[in-house]
Amino acid sequence: MDSKNPKDGGNRFQILIELAEAVDAWRVFPRIFIGTYIYLLYRVVMWYMGLDDPTVEQSSMVSIISGVGAAWFNSYVASRSKSSKRHPEND
Repeated sequence: MDSKNPKDGGNRFQILIELAEAVDAWRVFPRIFIGTYIYLLYRVVMWYMGLDDPTVEQSSMVSIISGVGAAWFNSYVASRSKSSKRHPEND
């Protein structure tokens, strides 16, 4: 009896469920977001350092971007994936 056959009482979406759990365990999307943030922060800092006479507004923007990003990165590092919370033996 094939357990993935819906006619036999199996779950036809089991492969998708396993894929979703793998993506959750690997934390793909948070890693993409952190990588994107690092790239954007780099670009903003390079832009700011290239300015001849930065204004207060430009300085504030760079400060806010770096501060918010640091808080977001701290939140990412302190969090765990949902699958590792379900399976305490992964710690």
